[in-house]
Amino acid sequence: MTAFSVATIVLVCVLAGALSGMLLSNVLPKEHLSSDAKDVIKVTMAMIATLAALVLGLLTASAKNSLDDKENAVKAWASQVILLDRTLAEYGPETQQARDLLKRTVAMRINQVWSGSDQHVSPEILTKGQGIEGVQQALLALTPENDAQRWLKSTALEITKNIAASRWLMAQQIASNMRWAFLVVLIFWLSVIFASFGLFAPRNYLVVAALFVAGLSVAGSIFLILEMDQPYSGFIKVRPDPLRLALEQLGHP
Repeated sequence: MTAFSVATIVLVCVLAGALSGMLLSNVLPKEHLSSDAKDVIKVTMAMIATLAALVLGLLTASAKNSLDDKENAVKAWASQVILLDRTLAEYGPETQQARDLLKRTVAMRINQVWSGSDQHVSPEILTKGQGIEGVQQALLALTPENDAQRWLKSTALEITKNIAASRWLMAQQIASNMRWAFLVVLIFWLSVIFASFGLFAPRNYLVVAALFVAGLSVAGSIFLILEMDQPYSGFIKVRPDPLRLALEQLGHP
C-alpha cells in the first residue's frame, strides 16, 4: 500500500469521525450534552490527544532516523567504492579488469535503485546480478610481486568485504521499518478526537472547512512519515548524488 493510499484512508477516517460526531449530537438526549458532560469529554479527549501527539512524534522521529540512516549508507558506500578504485590504481595496471568491473557494478546498482520510476523498490532488487563478488574474484587471482602489492591486495579485499556488507545492509533497509500497529492505533485515536470535535461543533461551512483542513493536515503528516520510511520511491527520495559522483571518479589514472 502506497503512502498516498494510507494518507487517503486517514483523511476518510478522521472526517468520518467528525461526521459521526455531528450525527450523534442530533440523536443524543440533551442531558448527555450538558456542560458537565462536555467538561468530562474535553478532559478525556485532551488525554487521547496527548497520547496521539506522543505516538505521532515517535513515528516521525523513527521515520526521520530511518531516512538519515539510508542516506548515510549511500554516502558510506560511495566513499568505499572510491577508496577501492584508488587502491586498485596504486596496485598497478594488472587491476584494470577489476576496476572496469567495479565501475559497471556501481552503474548497474544506480540504475536498479534510481531508475527514475516511482514504483516500489523491493529488497530483491539488490540481489540481482553480480555484485562486488566479481571484483573479489579478480583480486584473488592477482599475484603480488612485492610487499607493497601484497598490502594493497589485502587492503582492497578488506574494502570489498565492507562494500558487500553495505550492499546487504542496504537491501535490508529498503524494507519498511514502520510499525503498523502504532499507525492503526493512532488512526483510531485521531478518529475519536475528530468525533468529539463534531459532537459539539456548530453546523456551518466555516466549521466544516476547518475540520477538513485539520484532517488534511493530519493525513499529510502520516503521508510524510511513510514517505520518509520508504525513500527509494515516491516524493521524498534518498539522492544518488554521492554514488554518481563516485562513478565519475572511477577508472581515472
